[in-house]
Amino acid sequence: MNRRDAIRRTTLSAAGLLLGVRGGIGQTPPQRDSSAGDPLYRPDVVQDRAVATASDNDPVVKGVERRLKCTCGCNLDIYTCRTTDFTCSYSPQLHREVLALHASGKSPDEIVTAFVAKYGEQVLMAPIPEGFNLAGYLVPGVAVTLAGATIAFFLLRRSRRLAELAAVASVSPAPVRDPANPEDGERLRRELSRVQD
Repeated sequence: MNRRDAIRRTTLSAAGLLLGVRGGIGQTPPQRDSSAGDPLYRPDVVQDRAVATASDNDPVVKGVERRLKCTCGCNLDIYTCRTTDFTCSYSPQLHREVLALHASGKSPDEIVTAFVAKYGEQVLMAPIPEGFNLAGYLVPGVAVTLAGATIAFFLLRRSRRLAELAAVASVSPAPVRDPANPEDGERLRRELSRVQD
């Protein structure tokens, strides 16, 4: 492929991308029903939410909800799920449970304990640091520390070896060989003396 072919192909590809972005070749724009209104507004998808109260934004309730995972499978905490995913039907129910337990006078730790008793330990955002769960907290730190120490050891060892080689090379320079031909040696001495003057 020569340069002219490469430029032609690049130009045609760019033109094809521009046409594709502007509607494509052979594509027809979607037909919109003028009576339907905005196609992005779909009230049938969004759950009806209750009016927010002061207890919904209570810092204690938020703190508890950030420690508990939503059971819908999104892997978000209850607070984040209920305030960002308005299609989730689990997080409002879990929020109401947290509010009921908080209103009954339970402390945040007691609310978390009640959720663990009802839904199991998988409802926690972080596992309880006891028993085998300690491995999840300790093993990554130990592995990173060992990897860093190993890398540091090999880098230090290599830098020492390079320093030793540099010291040996500077102490004993390579021997200068005499030229095989005496005439070449004489000519070299003359040239060196001329350059030095």
